[in-house]
Amino acid sequence: MDLLPSLISYGATDPVLNDRTLYPYHFSTGLNDDVLHIAIAELVERLGWTWVIILALGDDYDESKNLRNEINKHGACVDFIGTLTADTNTNIRTLERIQTSTAEVVVLYGGFFRTESLMYLVETMMKDKTLVIPQTWLNLYSDMLFNGSLRFFNENVCYEKNEYNSYKLIVEEDILYKDLYFYMSKCVTHDKEKDHLFQQVYGTDFNNCSSLETLVWPHTPNYQVYRAAFGLAHAEHLMLSSSGKSHHKDIHKYIHRKQLHQYLRNVRFTEPCGTEININEINKSPVKYTIDTWLNCYATDQRRQLGEYFWSGSESSLKIDIQKIVWKKDTNNQILKSQCSPNCPPGYRKVTRERAPPCCYDCARCSEGEISNLTDMENCLKCPIYEWPNNEKTMCIEKQTEFLSYEGDSLTLVFIVLSVVSLLLVTVIIGIFISFRDTPLVKANNRNLSFILLFSIKLSFLSVFLFLGRPSDITCILRQTSFGISFSIAISSVLAKTIMVCIAFKASKPNSPWRKWLGVKITYFIVIICSFIQFLISAIWLTISPPFMELNILSEPGKIIIQCNEGSVIAFYIVLSYMGLLASVSFIVAFLARTLPDSFNEAKYITFSMLLFCSVWITMIPAYLSTKGKYMVAVEIFAIISSSCGLLFCIFLPKCYIIIFKPNRNTKQYLLGNNK
Repeated sequence: MDLLPSLISYGATDPVLNDRTLYPYHFSTGLNDDVLHIAIAELVERLGWTWVIILALGDDYDESKNLRNEINKHGACVDFIGTLTADTNTNIRTLERIQTSTAEVVVLYGGFFRTESLMYLVETMMKDKTLVIPQTWLNLYSDMLFNGSLRFFNENVCYEKNEYNSYKLIVEEDILYKDLYFYMSKCVTHDKEKDHLFQQVYGTDFNNCSSLETLVWPHTPNYQVYRAAFGLAHAEHLMLSSSGKSHHKDIHKYIHRKQLHQYLRNVRFTEPCGTEININEINKSPVKYTIDTWLNCYATDQRRQLGEYFWSGSESSLKIDIQKIVWKKDTNNQILKSQCSPNCPPGYRKVTRERAPPCCYDCARCSEGEISNLTDMENCLKCPIYEWPNNEKTMCIEKQTEFLSYEGDSLTLVFIVLSVVSLLLVTVIIGIFISFRDTPLVKANNRNLSFILLFSIKLSFLSVFLFLGRPSDITCILRQTSFGISFSIAISSVLAKTIMVCIAFKASKPNSPWRKWLGVKITYFIVIICSFIQFLISAIWLTISPPFMELNILSEPGKIIIQCNEGSVIAFYIVLSYMGLLASVSFIVAFLARTLPDSFNEAKYITFSMLLFCSVWITMIPAYLSTKGKYMVAVEIFAIISSSCGLLFCIFLPKCYIIIFKPNRNTKQYLLGNNK
C-alpha cells in the first residue's frame, strides 16, 4: 500500500473520484462536475425548458447519466442521451434523431469533437438547435453551431491577472508553443512554408493576425495544471522537510515510502491573489460560473455576458438577464420553448401518457365542478359547495339561484296572467250567480253549493301565488295545505251536488222515502266531513314533519335550486291520494247519474269535469317526479290551474250561457219539462 503513487489530476472531474474509500490516492484540481450539473439543471428550470437532449462522446455516456438525473430532479426530462462515436453512420443517425426531436435545446457533455469532420457534421445537422455548452467545450470554435447558444465557463481572478503575461512570454520564447497557439487561433505564422503545411494538414483557412494579442489564449485547464503542480511541490517540500533528507540521493524512494498522499491531504498554500487552497478539499471550494452567449464565435467583441452562477455547497444562486439572449429561432421576444407537450392552459389539467416520461402529457378539460387557475396543473381544484366554475373553468363563481322569480321569468309571467284571468272569470261568474240567484236554474242546482264551489275554485287560483317567488318556510307550509284543502272543498261540493242529483231523481217518484233527504243539511254534512278529513291530514302533516325551504345544490350542476322540501313525502302523497279518492267517487256517481231524464242534467257536466280533473292529476304525478327545480313547481301550478279551470268551465259556463243568452230556458216550466 505504501508503494502506491498519489495521483493529482487537473482534468478528471468525475464526482466518483472524490470517494476516498475507492480512490484514496486521487486528488483533483479540476472543477467538480456535480456543480456544473446543478448549474445546468437550474438554468434549464429557470428558462422553463422541460424537454432537452444530452449529447456526449461515446466514452462519456455513463457519466452523462448523472447530468440527466440532476435535470430530472429540477422538473425537466431528457428525451435521450446521444453519443458521438468513431462510426460516421451511427453519428448521422443520432443527429437525425436530434433534428426530428421536439426538444429545441441540446446540452453538450464531456470533451469536444476529436476531428474536424465530426465537428462539421454536427455543425451542419444541429445548426437550428440551441446549445448549452459546458466548460470543457470552450476550446472549440464553431461559428454556426455556437452562435446564439449559452456557455458556462469558470473565471479565476488569479488566473485572469497572471495568465496573459505568462503565456505571452512562453509563446514568444518557445517555437513549439508559438506554432500551437497560432494554429489554435487560426492565424497565419507569416512563414509561407509552415502556413502551406498547416493548410494541407488541417484543411482550414487561416486568418492574418496582426500580433500575439489577437491569439486565443487557453482557458481553465492551464490554471488547474498550475494548481496541481504548485500543490505537489508544496507537498513534496513539506514531506522532505519533515524527513530532514531534502538533499538525499534516494529522494525518489522517500517520496513513495513516506506516503506522499498524506501530505497532499493536508497541504495548504496561498495563491498569488491571496486565496488559500487545500488540495484535499478543493472540490468543496466555492465555484462561480459566468454564463454568456456569442453572437459570432470568431468576433470576441460580440460576446455578451448574460449572468452568473454561484455555488458554495450550502447555497447556490443563479442570476441571468433573459432579455439579453438572442435566440437562434424567432420567438417574438419570448423565451425559447423546449418541451415535449404544449402547456396546458388554465381550465385544463395534465394527463400523463402511458409509458411516457412525465414531461410528455395530454391536456384534459377539468371535470364538472372543478377549475384550474394556473398553467400545467396536475390536478383540478374542486369549487366550494356554493360555487361553480365559469365557462372557461378558470375560477369559481357563485352558483345561480333558481326558482320561479317574479323578476325576469317568462314562466312566472304566464302563470300570473292565467291566474289573474281565471280569478276575474270566477269573479264574473260569482257576480252572475249572485245577480240571478233567485232564478230557477240557479236554485235548481243548489245555489249554496254552487257558491261554495266557486269560492273554493277561487281559492285554488289564489294558491298559485304561493308557488311563485322565492320560497320561504311560511310559503312552503301554506302552498301545499292551501291547495289541498281548497280542492278538497271543491270536490266535496261536486260530490254533494252529484249525490243531490241522484236523491232528487229518486225523490221525484210518488211516496219515495228519499224525500226526507232533500234538505240542505245533507249537502253541508258531505262537504264538512270530506273537507275535515283533508284538514285533519294536513294538520297531522304540519305537526309531524312540516314542509320547509331548502337549498338544493345536487339536482342541477351549477345551480342552487331554492325549493320547498315536503318534509314528509308520504303525507304529501296521502293528500293527493285523498283528493283522487274524492274525485273518483264523484266521477263514478256522476257517471251513473248522467242518463237521468232532466232538462238540465248537471250530472253530465260533473262527469266530464271529474274525468278532466282525474286525467290532469294522474298525468301530473309522473311529470312532477321527472322534472327538477322550478319546472317541478311549474308542473304542479299547471295542474292546479288546469283542473280548476276544468271544474269552472264544465260546470258553470253552460249555466252562464243559459242565464245570459237563453233566458227562456231559465224557467220552472222548462226545467220541469213543460217547455211547450
